[in-house]
Amino acid sequence: MAIIHENPVWSGELADPFVLKHKGEYWGYGTSGIQNSSHGSKRIFPVLHSTDFIHWNPAGYALDTSGLNAQAGAFWAPEVAERDGKFYMYFSFSGGGSDEFQRLHAAISDHPAGPFRIAGPLIPEEGFTIDAHPFRDPVDGKWYLFFAKDFFDDRVGTGLAAALLDDSMARLKSPPKPILRPFADWQIYERNRFHYNRRWEAWHTIEGGFVVYHKKHYWCFYSGGPWTSPNYGVGCAVADHVLGPYEDPWSREGPSILRTIPDIMIGPGHNSVVTGPDDKTHYIVYHSWDKAHTARRMFISPLVWTANGPRLDSIE
Repeated sequence: MAIIHENPVWSGELADPFVLKHKGEYWGYGTSGIQNSSHGSKRIFPVLHSTDFIHWNPAGYALDTSGLNAQAGAFWAPEVAERDGKFYMYFSFSGGGSDEFQRLHAAISDHPAGPFRIAGPLIPEEGFTIDAHPFRDPVDGKWYLFFAKDFFDDRVGTGLAAALLDDSMARLKSPPKPILRPFADWQIYERNRFHYNRRWEAWHTIEGGFVVYHKKHYWCFYSGGPWTSPNYGVGCAVADHVLGPYEDPWSREGPSILRTIPDIMIGPGHNSVVTGPDDKTHYIVYHSWDKAHTARRMFISPLVWTANGPRLDSIE
């Protein structure tokens, strides 16, 4: 039987939550403006730890920001992968200025709680890049990186791309390939947006990609729309190959997985997926605004797999 969590599962701020399951224990990471200046260096990205997948406790801050201007920068959306006993964190950082300067970086640690130490820019040749998601394909055994970047044709705005990672886990081995572009009006981030020194009639956003391999298909969860708004939500596209093509026929009129439910969740999104203690049941981990719209909190809900893709089993 699925575990029904009391949401939010932690009282603190934890946007863009990612949960790593390692040796039967759970480690949660997320975006937060809180920094820790202990030990003479700035640490960012709060870490949560759970041994039962129900109770979550603070476990410090994951990223050692030495070498980056932590005071001036914005740090977003960490995700962690484990390979051969090493842990690799992927996140975006802007050294100041507008969001246009956000770039993906990689960091490495010997422990899931960190400290993760900067390995350098991940895709220096790319422009705006955020929301990195490392994925090991169980079919070919290779590691791929999914991430969001900007596109300037068709429905202009942010969409998803993916590429093969090299053996260092800190660089791409192949050029990025577009994976999923905005395709519906609910994914409009802002109309008449002034961005990149010009005005766009409509700027769209698909971001926060997360892939699950299930019954010989690749399911790419994504968030769409303006992250500050109740219109933000989660859809899911499916493909037969890790690099697509991906299609989402269920979200033409709105997000099929998560959307605002008054008095329960507001603007839910940027999810990850993890299996529970039974190693079978899938759970979606996501954020939702509190009622005062002051912070995004971490929620967990069980997933079920239907003929129309994954759906929430229940919401509490």
